[in-house]
Amino acid sequence: MISKEDVKRVAHLARLGLQENELDKLKEDMLLILNYFEKLKKVDVSKVKTTSHSVDARNITREDKTEESSNINEKLLDLSSETKGGYLKVKSIL
Repeated sequence: MISKEDVKRVAHLARLGLQENELDKLKEDMLLILNYFEKLKKVDVSKVKTTSHSVDARNITREDKTEESSNINEKLLDLSSETKGGYLKVKSIL
């Protein structure tokens, strides 16, 4: 059986500011939850295979591949209006 003190303690730990009239409702809800767990304890799961995932979980990411850049830097530098030493030349902002 759950007492009001138990409910107050759980509410305090969850940082819930409950009024006195809300304690009775929460107590009823907690009792329903605990009763449901008691029903679950009675379920026979002896023939159920142990799994780490309930669904078929597998890695679906693509394989990492390296590719040549095909001189993309040179192409970008050719498009710019001013370059200096292989870099873009921009106006000073300071």
